[in-house]
Amino acid sequence: MLTHANKTHNIPYKPKYGLFIWHMFLSIYENKLDKKGRVSVPASFRSYLSNLGYNGVICYPSFNNQSIESWPQDRIEKISNAIDSLNPFEEKKDYFATSILSESINLQFDSEGRILLTSKLLKHAKIKERILFVGQGKTFQIWEPAAFEKFRATARKKSNIHRSSLKWEKQFNN
Repeated sequence: MLTHANKTHNIPYKPKYGLFIWHMFLSIYENKLDKKGRVSVPASFRSYLSNLGYNGVICYPSFNNQSIESWPQDRIEKISNAIDSLNPFEEKKDYFATSILSESINLQFDSEGRILLTSKLLKHAKIKERILFVGQGKTFQIWEPAAFEKFRATARKKSNIHRSSLKWEKQFNN
């Protein structure tokens, strides 16, 4: 049984049998949507969710871009708590709850590691057949490939402009 992982530096632990335990969603994977709207979630993403004790993922239409946000249960609980901490009589509480919580759906993995994306989610992201799973650290996004390529080009330019805003601790300079 795999029980050890290096949580300090968010790097995978490689036991002697060659398997990795990841502590975040990394990389980009492409897959195809089947005729029923199902898609296989990358094995490393499923493994991470499984290690957190989840057999699925919470998805909602991004209000930042044309993608589907995909979060583990604990992350959606954190955002729910943040929304609950807002003044119940201010409109912004309702805006966030409506934009995130009411739009969220719990998608469970089937026996083959697939999720069934709703037509509403697919329409929002303009996904027809091909899908990109884009690791974002503690969450991931689901994109239509051409839309993601446009976003990636913009993100790289803006990241270069704003790179000094990242806080880099001395421990990482080694």
